[in-house]
Amino acid sequence: MAKMFWEQDANPRALEGKRIAVIGYGSQGRAHALNLRDRKLDVVVGLRRGNSWQQAEQDGWKLLSPADAAKGADVIVMLAPDMAQPAIYKNDVAPNLKAGGMLLFSHGFNIHYGQIAPPANIDITMVAPKGPGNLVRRQFEAGRGVPCLLAVHQDASGHAFDRTLSYANAIGGTRPGVIQTTFAEETETDLFGEQAVLCGGARALIQAGWETLVQAGYQPESAYFECLHELKLIVDLIYEGGIAEMHKFVSETAKYGDLTRGNRVIDERVRESMKKILEEIQTGQFAREWVLENQAGRPQYAKLLERDRNHPIEKVGQELRKQMAWLKPEAVAAQAKK
Repeated sequence: MAKMFWEQDANPRALEGKRIAVIGYGSQGRAHALNLRDRKLDVVVGLRRGNSWQQAEQDGWKLLSPADAAKGADVIVMLAPDMAQPAIYKNDVAPNLKAGGMLLFSHGFNIHYGQIAPPANIDITMVAPKGPGNLVRRQFEAGRGVPCLLAVHQDASGHAFDRTLSYANAIGGTRPGVIQTTFAEETETDLFGEQAVLCGGARALIQAGWETLVQAGYQPESAYFECLHELKLIVDLIYEGGIAEMHKFVSETAKYGDLTRGNRVIDERVRESMKKILEEIQTGQFAREWVLENQAGRPQYAKLLERDRNHPIEKVGQELRKQMAWLKPEAVAAQAKK
């Protein structure tokens, strides 16, 4: 079983008097910065002018450039997008690193795959909330928190773990529990989950199911409801109580179909494909491919993304969702204008 840590395990004073520079103000950056500020810690935000600038100003931050934020900081939190981090590190952070300071990430990609290689005289750590930034913020404001993963890649100060656990505590992570891991485990499992199950696997399964029904002559709208719309109902049940709990709420017919047909969809060939995907992650093949794709201007990425945007299921769903009043009002309004 994984080792877990709670509020009573954290030393809130480990970050007292420490200047924390949050670099980036996207989903996680905003949540971390606001939670840290609410904890009365000394926080500054380093940001380049762009999409997040106005939001940060509205939140009351006196914004600095990434380089100015990093100057004199004891803890530098790298929360810019993964592919933007190496350049920000090289140009803005590395020249301003303080010996004995801490460089903290929320995802291990750039350290694990060597895109960022800090010196030996700083701590390299990670706190990765297992939820999007808006959930991290909402749960914190409600007096709760989102579970976090914690890892120490390099302990130059001798206090890296205490400081990192204190950081996890400050953003609310120790309330539901913090799990200790490694940069390798967090990075590789995260990428595998995204590719094989959560995004790649789920997206491909939805599209393939919809296409199978439509090609067999069923109405596209009926296929949408059965292969995409109702997926949320099942996922919510699994999320709240696990697969066994989901089985308590679906019909006996659905349960029997699950138990006798599910493994025909996810068969040995699919499992072998999953193993191959994991191997590409473990060897760094995927990381090298993604880095090169970015360096080339993302031509393949753009082509594939456009293909999915133009998939017929998107048009069907766009029309059906206009009638779903329980969706967020702003989302319904946006759909209605299209």
